[in-house]
Amino acid sequence: MAHIKLLIWACCLALSTSFAYGLGVNWGTQAAQTLPPSTIVQMLKDNKINKVKLFDSDHWTVKYFAGTGIEVMLGIPNNQLGKFADDYDFAKEWVKNNVSTHLYNGGVDIKFVAVGNEPFLKAYNGSFLKSTFPALQNVQKALNSAGLGDKIKATIPQNADVYESGNSGPSQGNFRSDIRDLMQKICSFFKENNAPFLVNIYPFLSLHENKHFPIEFAFFDGQTKAVRDNGISYTNMFDANLDTLVVSLKKASCSGVKIIVGEIGWPTDGDLYGNVTLAKRFYSGFFKKMATKKGTPLYPGFIEYYLFSLTDENEKSILPGSFERHWGIFRYDGKPKFPMDITGQGHEAMPIGAKNVEYLENKWCVLNKYAEDIGKLPSSVQYACSRSDCTAVDYGGSCNKLDGDGNASYAFNMYFQMNGQDVESCVFDGLAQIVEKNASVGNCLFPIGLESVGVRIGLDAILNILVGFFLFLTLL
Repeated sequence: MAHIKLLIWACCLALSTSFAYGLGVNWGTQAAQTLPPSTIVQMLKDNKINKVKLFDSDHWTVKYFAGTGIEVMLGIPNNQLGKFADDYDFAKEWVKNNVSTHLYNGGVDIKFVAVGNEPFLKAYNGSFLKSTFPALQNVQKALNSAGLGDKIKATIPQNADVYESGNSGPSQGNFRSDIRDLMQKICSFFKENNAPFLVNIYPFLSLHENKHFPIEFAFFDGQTKAVRDNGISYTNMFDANLDTLVVSLKKASCSGVKIIVGEIGWPTDGDLYGNVTLAKRFYSGFFKKMATKKGTPLYPGFIEYYLFSLTDENEKSILPGSFERHWGIFRYDGKPKFPMDITGQGHEAMPIGAKNVEYLENKWCVLNKYAEDIGKLPSSVQYACSRSDCTAVDYGGSCNKLDGDGNASYAFNMYFQMNGQDVESCVFDGLAQIVEKNASVGNCLFPIGLESVGVRIGLDAILNILVGFFLFLTLL
């Protein structure tokens, strides 16, 4: 009996200390209020995720990952590519201030620098074609000069639209004709520097953008008829997409370049296909696939993945669609949305959410049904939505079934919360009022804003000053 108890204990210990090998997550901060970096670290560690991809290199943020064992990918925004491309000294100074400064004993485990973010998207109309590659070269050169080139690699997160196969299968894949020569140079650079090709693949977007796309092909549970190409059977869009990249790299004489999936995920709101049910189905199949470590038909073996994304971001651009603000596997406040099994081993459970989250007061801003000048309501709602986040009320969204009054209340409350519950943000010519009763309706959440990190730090600083002042007085 003692032997059995010891065996059970050992198994439980193994489960509690294991992590999802090769799994990382993107953390973006395009939100009115964000969780503090210390909370993000807690969430990653509690859920056994040991890699994080950032979209900038903010020093205050990055320092929180020191000594955590979490691998970090720093980011350089597209609007800074020109500086890095034109000035090598600028790149050297950036590496010194944003990379080297964190690399001390017990410091930050920086693995990659992401130069730009999907800079060759067709939607950008070539805005970054001239600056991206020179910027990449200067960043890697600066890393090499600092003696970090063997440990830290520069790469470029690319959208999957940089390659294509027309109406054919993966075997006909190639980089887009307008950037083919440039991509060949970039891939050769990766090969020379042993750097990875980072690609973002979104089966959801294929479904969203093409009404004829077979929905079952977006998932991994084998409920679709296999598509054959050059003797290979494909049962999901992801495998076919990544193999199109493999063929494209081969045609560019870059076979052997490591591929990392920099973004993959499914939104939970803001779209007919963006909901918790389909997101849960997608992730369930994805994690099971990842656990096999079998890769794809043309890229067999282990693949690193970064989920997109950790938390919702209510200030992201919605030009691609309202779903853009709902990619998080956690809500804006760090609460998990649905159970999942990141190990793919059949141990599905709710992820561990953020702890000790500080919210604003239990107050909501809603429509005052007794307001006199109701004629101004449409323009007031439009104003509130244009300056906050009303994506949940869009077609297919979780709040899409609200009535007219409910839509107005939702808009007013989002504006109120995203402005830190400033009383002046709940006026709207007398059309709105502040209430203390939760205004949520069914599955439609009327959120409460988070206390600003800056405000917390400011209050702590003021408290420390006051304490010091009173201590000083006692000494007089």
